[in-house]
Amino acid sequence: MIELTSIPFSCDFIYPIHLSVSPGMEANVMRAMVLNGTKMACYDQISLTVKKSGVVPAGIATQFISAFGAGFFMTCTVAPFDMVRTKLMNQPPDAKMYSGFVDCFTKILKTGGPGALYAGFIPIWSRFAPTTTLQLIIFAQVKPMFGL
Repeated sequence: MIELTSIPFSCDFIYPIHLSVSPGMEANVMRAMVLNGTKMACYDQISLTVKKSGVVPAGIATQFISAFGAGFFMTCTVAPFDMVRTKLMNQPPDAKMYSGFVDCFTKILKTGGPGALYAGFIPIWSRFAPTTTLQLIIFAQVKPMFGL
């Protein structure tokens, strides 16, 4: 069993479940929160900005631009969490290299600098851009059917 109580930062106030089940669980939960917050906030903000500019007519084109942009910003905010999660999950169970999220994050920064957190940016974006675009366009098209 992996104990996460030795790290100085804990998210127990957000979710009371003990996260010693998987070494990357804490990073994965934080990643999910950041991902969804970024997706919806950026989509709404980009959509409002595009509509106010009047350059692109409201409809599918605006939704596409907004969703594609949201996918880019999601990648910017989620890539560091992906890197930490991957390092935590790939460490050998018998030889722990990291004591938790903060330890892993600081070791990545010390050894590779801030750019190391964004290794794999293009593959992540190439996955997020199409899925986010489809999700948000479908959501925007279905929303009126339910009176939202």
